[in-house]
Amino acid sequence: MSDPAYFTRYENLSFDRTEDGILTLRFHTNGEPITFTGQTHQDLPAALEEIALDTDNQAMILTGTGDTFMDVIDGDSLGEIFKPLVWEKIRREGLAVLQRLLSLPIPVVGVANGPATVHSEYLLLTDVHIASDRATYGDFPHPAFGITAGDGLQVVWEEIAGTARAKWLLWTGETIDAITAEKWGVVNEVVEHDRVYARGLELARMLAAKPRLYRSLQKQTLNQKLLRRIVEGVPHGMALEGLTAADLAYRQ
Repeated sequence: MSDPAYFTRYENLSFDRTEDGILTLRFHTNGEPITFTGQTHQDLPAALEEIALDTDNQAMILTGTGDTFMDVIDGDSLGEIFKPLVWEKIRREGLAVLQRLLSLPIPVVGVANGPATVHSEYLLLTDVHIASDRATYGDFPHPAFGITAGDGLQVVWEEIAGTARAKWLLWTGETIDAITAEKWGVVNEVVEHDRVYARGLELARMLAAKPRLYRSLQKQTLNQKLLRRIVEGVPHGMALEGLTAADLAYRQ
């Protein structure tokens, strides 16, 4: 059986699937750790929709390439983010990624294979989240660019780690290591770096063995509150983020 067309459709998303239906989505740039771009931002919601419609997928692993989950972003590639039409496109895509990741009809295992200081919320939205002992978490882009973290980080970190910890992380721009993330309740398990993907595959196979309807409805049951928080908080948060993005054009 040939691979589905979406396996090679997206330049920053690599796919592989085992014979028993465990799909791995790996972020990358030319086979190396990813530099997140505007194209990635556009492609990811479309890819998640195709994954959801592919009934050969029984469970999914979400991870990065090499020793990095995601820690570099090409801000310029997002376009003229101070323009309303450009930002509205980004706002729609940003909301769609989070909603579709939470709403996939299969369990998702997040594997933090290294630093996750760009879009760490993707990992926090997975159903089981494990980390390499080399993983770190934080928010690099928003403090660096001087724009508010309204694209989901604020909702997801608050929901998972608590308000005080989310505020500290997003105000300071500091990072935490995997052990601290586990203590905060953000990570379910910390694994030796060389074993983390294998452990993710083991967990994905365990979840995939459950009945299909159970897997789909368990997703809805356990993610209902988080999905509601995303729908309520992210459009408003990204509107505020867009105001600070627009302000970039006027800063000296």
